[in-house]
Amino acid sequence: MSEDAALSSATAWLEDSPYAAALGVALHRLDPTSAELVLPFQEPNANPGQALHGGCAASLAVCGGQLVARAALGPEAGPVLTAGLQVNYLAAAIGEGVRATATLDRRGKGLCFVSVAVATDEGKPIAAASVALHARGAKPAPPLVPAEGDTEGCDPGKMGAGVEKLGFIASRGIRVEHMAGGTARLRMPWRPSNGDAEGGTHEGAVLALLDTTGAMASWGENGIGPFKASTPSIQAQVMAAAPADELVAYGRVAQRDGELFFSDVEVAGAATGKRLARGTVLYRILS
Repeated sequence: MSEDAALSSATAWLEDSPYAAALGVALHRLDPTSAELVLPFQEPNANPGQALHGGCAASLAVCGGQLVARAALGPEAGPVLTAGLQVNYLAAAIGEGVRATATLDRRGKGLCFVSVAVATDEGKPIAAASVALHARGAKPAPPLVPAEGDTEGCDPGKMGAGVEKLGFIASRGIRVEHMAGGTARLRMPWRPSNGDAEGGTHEGAVLALLDTTGAMASWGENGIGPFKASTPSIQAQVMAAAPADELVAYGRVAQRDGELFFSDVEVAGAATGKRLARGTVLYRILS
């Protein structure tokens, strides 16, 4: 396939993704080894105080990584999954647009390694990401394993109902079923605005659910109060493309170190119980 055809196919993947359109992501530039995306400020993408939700920065990292990998490998490489992702959140973007620059670090036979830098329109760095993308080709999908899940009850705590109303979380339709004792269970219903160009749930929406679940597990451990909180870092792996169906995420604080919380999170299909993604969310709550 020609270079132009590969770029056209990658561009179509982004522009035909309802989730990217819902966030307001636009492609500014794409070539065989790099891409630049822009995201104007929108209230539905924000937390209280007009701070950009971390799920948006993670989504930009995924979109940038996918674009570069698809441009480098071409559509004949088959489905592309984010096999490994680390996002370090450097600063907050408050009421301002951001842009992401994705750069191909190395292209292998079936793997691409991409670095993504996210900064405000004024140039302030807000996130740095490293993405490993796996092109599956025509290989049959491997069997998925059941999520460990939980055996907890349904206690959304005092924060749950309020969290569901926050801009970006409400835009995804995320519901807090449980948030107590260092554990959390959240659900995200299927809605077209969470979808990708291939008919399933966009990886960015999956990671937004994962990120939010890890944060809620931390609050379930800490309890509410006049605290300041943020996500310094997340690590995640996507094992399979998420279907156009309801997803459920389970979070559990694995370790606490003062104001830092290390939470393990699984995302599964609500109907199948099979694990689609997993990760660790590093969350910080300051008094």
